[in-house]
Amino acid sequence: MALITLLLSFTLMSAPADTVKTPPPLKHPEVGAHFETKAICVRFIGRKQHFDPSLKDTHDPDIISPKSVNIHPSGEKFYVNSLEGGRTVVFDFQTREKLKVIHHVFKEDQQTLWAPASGLFPFKKAYKQPNDFSGKPVESAFSHQGRYLWVPYYRRSYDLNAQEPSAMAVIDTEKDEIVRMFETGPLPKMVAVSPDGTRLAVTHWGNNTVGLMDISSDNPEDWHYLDRLVVDYELPLNLSYTKKVDRDLDSGYCLRGTVFTPDNRYLLVGCMGSGGGIAVIDLQNNKYLGRALGMKANLRHLIIKNGYLYCSINNSGFVQRMPLDEFLDGCAALDGEKNKTAKLTGWKSCKVPAGARTLEASPDGRFLFVACNFSSSLAVVNTDSMTLEGSMDADSYPVGLDVSSDGRYIFTTSQARNQGGNAVDIFEVTYKK
Repeated sequence: MALITLLLSFTLMSAPADTVKTPPPLKHPEVGAHFETKAICVRFIGRKQHFDPSLKDTHDPDIISPKSVNIHPSGEKFYVNSLEGGRTVVFDFQTREKLKVIHHVFKEDQQTLWAPASGLFPFKKAYKQPNDFSGKPVESAFSHQGRYLWVPYYRRSYDLNAQEPSAMAVIDTEKDEIVRMFETGPLPKMVAVSPDGTRLAVTHWGNNTVGLMDISSDNPEDWHYLDRLVVDYELPLNLSYTKKVDRDLDSGYCLRGTVFTPDNRYLLVGCMGSGGGIAVIDLQNNKYLGRALGMKANLRHLIIKNGYLYCSINNSGFVQRMPLDEFLDGCAALDGEKNKTAKLTGWKSCKVPAGARTLEASPDGRFLFVACNFSSSLAVVNTDSMTLEGSMDADSYPVGLDVSSDGRYIFTTSQARNQGGNAVDIFEVTYKK
């Protein structure tokens, strides 16, 4: 029975449609571990962790199931979202000294933080104090040249099954304090800022919707929602308020990877759940056009680099790409009405270790770095050949990842599961040619 429980817990905590049958062994790389090729060397140089308090030089009690990490554009600080700890932890980039812990706990007397209600995200039931809650920070994105960090919450603490509106905090990175709060739809995970800095998108894993905001002003009080768009259909979410269900597995398309095209014309949203594909939103008309299909199932993360659209495929462990122009040409017939799907061919694939989650590119785009959750590894893809350059161990269950602006450092977060995770890993990269 214990073994069955262990296997079940692994399956439920993974992404939709996982086929991994047994948890991998726990991994904790030693400082100095590395892999090296003719083109690159990646070396493990340190960690922050909460899995072993006896290792006092690396132990940090605020690293509680870290979901994501974001390196400030200045290169002076990095931010870690401790999902289950309900906090964002701020560190000095050079010294790794902890600078501040931002707790995501709110009371009714903090109403001045909240933006006016948009009317787009109504509650299903009446709450006496809806803004009295704690939040679980998921992903993050910087705006206004790094001045602000946007942090959506998986759910409000009283919302057992993530079916009510959640929320999103805005952190002023000069003060490292929350200065503005916004409502969101159910179970937001990804947040992205347009290249021109005027719009922000928050994608709701919980019900197939996307919120679009105008953040063009330098004054946070001017920021506001523009629209809420539905990807094909909205989940009704008539769930129990007393019995917990698994919202990570049964949430429609499970919207995840989110990226604006470089010309600010389209928003692309990965559909990790059943049906799959990439949702395409026309930002000139704030209109959902349809889904592009043809890539492998269980798409998790999206980035655009050097004219290519890249996606990570979680379940089977792949990175795929297509020239962005070809992708958009293939989506030209989508109209959101009669033509809602387009099957695209020509994806180029690279096999990576299982559980490919967050991926980011080196500054020149020659390499991709991928957090591979099931295999507990960091993978490097050579984009010249779209082949696996190499991989190495990371602390168990890496999920989040960021690369410094100069490409010299990679940070990964290992979410807690099966007595593993609870770590932030730091790798140093040397490019040889």
